[in-house]
Amino acid sequence: MHNLRNVGTTITELRTERGIKQKKLSAILSMSPSNLSNYENGVYGPDINTLCKIADLFQVTTDYLLGRTDYRYPPGDLYKIVTSEYTICSIVNILLSLDSGSLEAIVHYARYLKDTQGSEKAFISHFDRCPG
Repeated sequence: MHNLRNVGTTITELRTERGIKQKKLSAILSMSPSNLSNYENGVYGPDINTLCKIADLFQVTTDYLLGRTDYRYPPGDLYKIVTSEYTICSIVNILLSLDSGSLEAIVHYARYLKDTQGSEKAFISHFDRCPG
């Protein structure tokens, strides 16, 4: 069985990230504020239907709420289109098929792109170092 304290902590974190008070969330979930407080404090956990409602409300998986994964996003997000040819899922499948050296190179390049995003100077500087 999973630790109820972790489930409650996760619910609290999601609620506070969104700036929702306990009273408001308890109203959305059609329960008393004390019931929600008991979830958040690990006194007891939500039943499966409530767990699903909370997951849907915060757009996370039930596995994320239960602490079984660090992946927060609903599985349907994997099929979001990233480019005209690729979904997140297809990109993940490509990544999973690569050797560790290739993965390391991709992560390094992705970090570079993130760090220099919108920086024309860094872009030009990068190509000034390239031969040819």
